[in-house]
Amino acid sequence: MDLTILYRGPLASCDYDCPYCPFAKRRDTPAQLRADRAALARFTAWAGAATTDRLSVLFTPWGEGLVRSWYRRALVELSHQPHVERVAIQTNLSCRTAWLADADRDTVALWCTYHPGQTPHDRFLSRTRELAELGVRFSVGVVGLPEHLAPARRLRAELPSHVYLWVNAAEGHEYADAEAEEWTAIDPLFPYSRHPHRSGGLPCRTGESVISVDGDGTVRRCHFVRTPLGNLYDDSFRAALAPRPCPLAVCDCHIGYVHLESLPLYDVFAGGVLERIPAP
Repeated sequence: MDLTILYRGPLASCDYDCPYCPFAKRRDTPAQLRADRAALARFTAWAGAATTDRLSVLFTPWGEGLVRSWYRRALVELSHQPHVERVAIQTNLSCRTAWLADADRDTVALWCTYHPGQTPHDRFLSRTRELAELGVRFSVGVVGLPEHLAPARRLRAELPSHVYLWVNAAEGHEYADAEAEEWTAIDPLFPYSRHPHRSGGLPCRTGESVISVDGDGTVRRCHFVRTPLGNLYDDSFRAALAPRPCPLAVCDCHIGYVHLESLPLYDVFAGGVLERIPAP
């Protein structure tokens, strides 16, 4: 079967201290890091052996994964598995990029977030150029806060035209029409992010062909619905996979609402749903 997995292990530490992120500068203890490493190794082994499925995997850590060697190794390893169609990760792109030379560039991809104030513009831009030179698929984006508008405009002007620059609506921020138009000039798809999407009772691919997995292997339909469907490692989740409506009133996160069947985003992002790259 075709199965998309959003994996989020126990890792919660990040090397940035963004004021809009509750996990900024959180420190994992050595024991917590060892637990995260072991959990990821277990998941990678399962995914590598799940050859009867066609897998797509997006790592969505609370913290920054690519500063940890085990996440880099997992992406490289899974990228070479013939039954893995895509393996991607959300990252602030603070780590070096040379390790990607060992990955299958047809399979690996990065969803990169630019955090003005946390990294110099030129350093971040140079990393994106390294990705382009390596032939790695990637998107770049920012959180749509007023103070990020000028940096986002500069980044859009200096990125290659084919690189998609997405804008996430800032949590709790209300956008006047004129402000929304400024962000839409940077990201034509910003209107999808501007307001939460009504989802209650509507069909969604999560829980059928898309699942969320945590470090213990607990399977849920998505990160935002806590009801377990079973466990990945004893295969008990498979019996629960079925079409089902969303139980939440609204969905306001891209990694959730992109899977709503009431939205056209599987067509908009055809071939790049996990790494958030629109179809040409």
